[in-house]
Amino acid sequence: MIIDTHAHLNFNAYKNNLDEVIKRTLAKDIWVINVGSKYETSKRAVEIAEKYKKGIFAAIGLHPIYLATEFLKIKTDPEEGDFDVKEESFDKEKYRKLAESDKVVAIGEIGLDYYYKPKTKNKLEKFKEKQKQVFIQQLELAKELDLPVILHCRMAHNDLIEILKEFQVISSKFQGVVHCFTGNWEQAQEYMDMGFFLGFNGIIYKLDLDEVIKKIPLEKILIETDCPYLTPFEEQGKRNEPVFIEHIIKKIAEIKNIDYQKVVEITSSNAKNLFGI
Repeated sequence: MIIDTHAHLNFNAYKNNLDEVIKRTLAKDIWVINVGSKYETSKRAVEIAEKYKKGIFAAIGLHPIYLATEFLKIKTDPEEGDFDVKEESFDKEKYRKLAESDKVVAIGEIGLDYYYKPKTKNKLEKFKEKQKQVFIQQLELAKELDLPVILHCRMAHNDLIEILKEFQVISSKFQGVVHCFTGNWEQAQEYMDMGFFLGFNGIIYKLDLDEVIKKIPLEKILIETDCPYLTPFEEQGKRNEPVFIEHIIKKIAEIKNIDYQKVVEITSSNAKNLFGI
């Protein structure tokens, strides 16, 4: 069994052939966690998961890109949904209701994203503060529900690490994964010291993360596709989907000079233990 710990089959990109994609995914004994980015896609992830007896799960959360659009304009992503990127407030009770489903295994993806940011210092400070406040609210929800978190972090690792350290003083058993890890070795060490896993996907074809991957124990790695994004090099020109996760496994096995099956077995065990599946 292979577990794709971060996919978005709940996005618009799959609206015309979702059942076909899931059928060929499960046929290869690949399990999937569909991850929400806002309430609409979180709800969709739960609905999809509940259609299948096994192999398909959901994570629910509000992505930081939706938290501070008053400070900057962000382009529509047609792959995700039909609507423009509009600000969405975090309604804890609505997400708590979604989490009543047995198929919800995590709160995510949540975190910080400073890639697109306002230019003035005053707006930048308010922009960051708003993201931090809602991130903490979602960490609190995860703690209340005793669920792990799936963390999104872009250009913000130091701030994210600081918040997690402060939060772990309150909840020492808090766990999760830093999805699509792009940090350096020192940051990787800090996350692992707090008990977090590091997720890798097609970004490893775009950024030179080989030395970091070599140093990270396989017992702290999760594999993912982040589909429909970050299609592996071998499948360029195609829409990414969970069956392409085999390329990520092969790449990690090559970088670490270990057997493909060992990567499958240990990362699957990691995912089962973290998400309780």
